[in-house]
Amino acid sequence: MRLVRFDDDRLGLLTDDGIVDVTDRLDLQTNDPIKEYARKDFDASEYEGDEPDYDREEVTIESPVRRPGKVIAAPLNYENHVEEALADTDIVTEEWFTIEDKGYFLKAPSSVAGPEDGIELPFNDRRVDHEIELAFVMGEDVKDIDADDVWDAVLGYTILLDVSVRGDQDRSNRKSYDTFTIIGPCVTTPDEVGDPHDLEMELQLNGETEQQQNTGGMIYSCADIVEYASIGATIEAGDVITTGTPEGVSAISGGDTIDAEIEDVGAMTVDVTERDVAFEDIDVQKSQKEE
Repeated sequence: MRLVRFDDDRLGLLTDDGIVDVTDRLDLQTNDPIKEYARKDFDASEYEGDEPDYDREEVTIESPVRRPGKVIAAPLNYENHVEEALADTDIVTEEWFTIEDKGYFLKAPSSVAGPEDGIELPFNDRRVDHEIELAFVMGEDVKDIDADDVWDAVLGYTILLDVSVRGDQDRSNRKSYDTFTIIGPCVTTPDEVGDPHDLEMELQLNGETEQQQNTGGMIYSCADIVEYASIGATIEAGDVITTGTPEGVSAISGGDTIDAEIEDVGAMTVDVTERDVAFEDIDVQKSQKEE
């Protein structure tokens, strides 16, 4: 089953023939229907055989989760990307570290956008890279959970583009600009995906393959990341967990087109635009304290 949010917060099932709108069938009331769907433990599978209400081309596909409470991200989780990052000081300016060393990092929920929103680069003079990642949406609240128990708490899997300004700023700062977390096009349930650690993923930039990797190359598994993140902190239904990117990251510019695909999960096309603003021209001044 492939769940999509479309056209101003409608929830649908994406099928080969189109989209079955289940918003009214399930009496969904909020503007974040997948979060509501997860929290109320609905099952929309009975509607998969219904006639589509819309052709895919008729609707606007939005980020599956409108505003997750948290976007939890795993740094340097593929060995070949670790090697790539250490060889390029624009990516990593310090020694290699693991999730065990420094933990996960958070991306601002306001950075989440859908594939049809596109990526808007905030500056025209800073390097900004694409990063394709397998992500998943939690289907229930968990805390202090063992890795073996994580799988029952996953609602489904999706594609995430972790867009990243390179530089010395804090990682969460550099990765939290508006549109820097593109998620989509759908949340595919675990029964359709099978083993999340044996999926082929590929990112093409302007038609040329830049990243291609099997998810079996992860250092820490999906379940490991949730187990670590849930130590002392509640991971909530609707939170998005993303699992790191493989080698092949490269710079993007206004006018570029990204095609991202993960086997058995989905595919999406994302356009890149650029603001006419230079980072070096921004002057942030300290306010004067009153005497």
